[in-house]
Amino acid sequence: MTSSIQSLAAQNGSSDVIGYVVGGSLKDNLQVRLTVPSQQVQEGGFVVIESGAWMFYGLITDIQLGATDPRFADEQSEARLPAGLAQLLHGQTLYTNLAVMPALMLESGPEPGDPAYGAWRAAHPEDQTNPLPVKTVPSHHAGVRLAAAGDVAMIFGEPNGKERFVIGTTREQDLPVCIDLKKLVQRSSGIFGATGTGKSFLTRIILAGMIQYNASSVLMFDMHNEYGFDDTASDTNQRVIGLRTGFPGKVRVVGLGRSTSIRGQMPDFHLEIGESDIQPEDIELLTRELNLKETTSTTLDALVHTFGRASWFHEFKSLRPNATVTTEEGKQVPAPDSVEAWAFQAGVHPGAAAGLHSKLTRVFNRPYIAEKPAADSLQEIIRTLEAGQHVVLSFGEFESDLDYLLVTNLLTRRIRSAWEERTNHYRSHGGQEPRPLVVAVEEAHKLLNREMAAQTTFSTIARELRKYYVTLLIIDQRPSQIYDEVMSQLGTRISGWLGDDADVQAVLSGLAGREALRGMLARLQPKEEVLLLGWGVPMPIPVHSRRYDERFWEDLKGALPGKRKADQILGELGF
Repeated sequence: MTSSIQSLAAQNGSSDVIGYVVGGSLKDNLQVRLTVPSQQVQEGGFVVIESGAWMFYGLITDIQLGATDPRFADEQSEARLPAGLAQLLHGQTLYTNLAVMPALMLESGPEPGDPAYGAWRAAHPEDQTNPLPVKTVPSHHAGVRLAAAGDVAMIFGEPNGKERFVIGTTREQDLPVCIDLKKLVQRSSGIFGATGTGKSFLTRIILAGMIQYNASSVLMFDMHNEYGFDDTASDTNQRVIGLRTGFPGKVRVVGLGRSTSIRGQMPDFHLEIGESDIQPEDIELLTRELNLKETTSTTLDALVHTFGRASWFHEFKSLRPNATVTTEEGKQVPAPDSVEAWAFQAGVHPGAAAGLHSKLTRVFNRPYIAEKPAADSLQEIIRTLEAGQHVVLSFGEFESDLDYLLVTNLLTRRIRSAWEERTNHYRSHGGQEPRPLVVAVEEAHKLLNREMAAQTTFSTIARELRKYYVTLLIIDQRPSQIYDEVMSQLGTRISGWLGDDADVQAVLSGLAGREALRGMLARLQPKEEVLLLGWGVPMPIPVHSRRYDERFWEDLKGALPGKRKADQILGELGF
C-alpha cells in the first residue's frame, strides 16, 4: 500500500474518535468504552485503533450497556431528579462498551517528509508494509475511531478496474468496499442466503465483474434460465439485464436440447449429449434420484465389459425387457435381444438387469440424448471457454433434478479432463498457461451433499482442481446441507441473511472469530446486506451490496467499476 493512503487514513481519523480501549484480549475481543451516543455506531462497524506506531483494524461485534453500580441502571433517576442533574449522574454512572474483534494490524511508520522515513522504508520493504494478521493488542486508552475512506482503501484496496472490484459499501459511512477478483478465482467460493435475499442478483454482479475484467472464463449452470437473457424482477417488475445482453461478444448462451428456446429467444447453440458420452459413473451419480440398488455397479461393469465404454448405453437401451420367443418344444425363453438373455450370458442376475433397465428408462427417454448428435457441442463448450469466452448453460424446460445432476456432472467431468491435460502439458513443455475457469453452480446442495459429494466431479474440483486452474462458485440457500469437506475448501464466502442456525454455523465453519460473527450474520437485513468472509477479502466485513440495475451497468461499462462513487469520495479527500 502507498504511504499516501496511510497518511490520508491517519489525517481523516483524528477527529472521529468514538471511544478508547479499556480491556479485552485477542481471544475474547477488545472492550472499548464509547464516548459518543450508542446510536452513532452499529454492530459490524469497521473501526481503527491507533496505538503508538501501530494501527489495528477491527469489527464491532457487540454493543453492551453497563453501569458502575447496578442500582444506577435499575433506578429511573430522570423521573425524580431535574433533567440536568439526571444527565450528569448518568454520564458518571452509566456507559456503553463495544466488543471489537481485531483482525489486522499495520505499522504506520513516519510520514514521507520525516527525516526518519528513509531509514524506516529501507528496513520495511513494500511487502512488509501491508496489513498483517493481528498478533498483539493495543495499549489501554488507545483511541478508537470509525474507519475513514483512506482506511477502507488501505485494507480492501482502491477500485481500479483491474483486480479490485467494488462489491458494495460500508453500512455506516457508505464507503466503497472491494474484493480482489484475482484472489477470488484462485480458490473455490460460495454465495449463500435464504430464499429471497438476492443471491442471484449478487451472483450476476460478481460474474459481471469477472467477465468485464477478464479474471477468468465462466461456466454458469443456469437451472432456472435467469442469467443468460433478460429477465423481470419478481418484486419490482423491473427489467433485469442478462449477462448475454450485457456482454454480447463475450457470453454465449447454450440451450439444453435440440430445439430449446430460452425466454422466447434462441440460444447461440444447442447442447445435445451423445449416447457414447454417458459413462457408468454418470449413472451411479443418479443412485438416489433413480432409487438404484446396490447391484447397479456390478451390472454396469458387466455392460461395459460386454459392449465397451462407448457403446454400452446404446446397446443396453436397445435390449428389450421381458422379451421371449417360443422354442420348437413350445417353451417360452428369453429372446436373443432381451435384457434377460444378455444377463444370462454376462453372468448377471436377470432381475437386477431388468430392474436397472426399467429405472434407466427415464434417462433413455431424455430428448437431449441422441445416438449421433449433429455436432460435438460438449467439445464446443470447452473450446469456447478455452478461448476466453463465457458460457451460460440454460436448461430450458428440463428443470428436474435428474436433468441437472446428469448434465452438470457429465460436462464437468469432460472439463476436468481437458484442464488437467492442458495444465500437465504446460508444466511439462511450457507454452500458453491454461486459462482460469470458474464453474458456477446453483442449487449446490443437490450435487454436494454428504451422499453425493464423493461421486460428483464438483467435489473433486473443490478439493483438487485449484492447481489445475479450475474453481467452483456455488450458490445455495441451505449451506448446512453441503458436505463439510467441500465447505472447508471454500476460500471466500459471501452470505446474506440466513434464518436457520445450522446454515449460519455452516457458513462460518472453519473461520477465526466465528462465534463473534454468528450474531452479525443472523441479524443482516433480509435484502442487500451481505457479510464478506475469507480468502477474497482481508478481513470480515458486512456491506450494503451494489444494486444490479442500469446504474450498475453504466459504472461497469465506464472506466472503472463503481468509479463515480469511489472517485467522488477519494477526490474530496485529496487523491
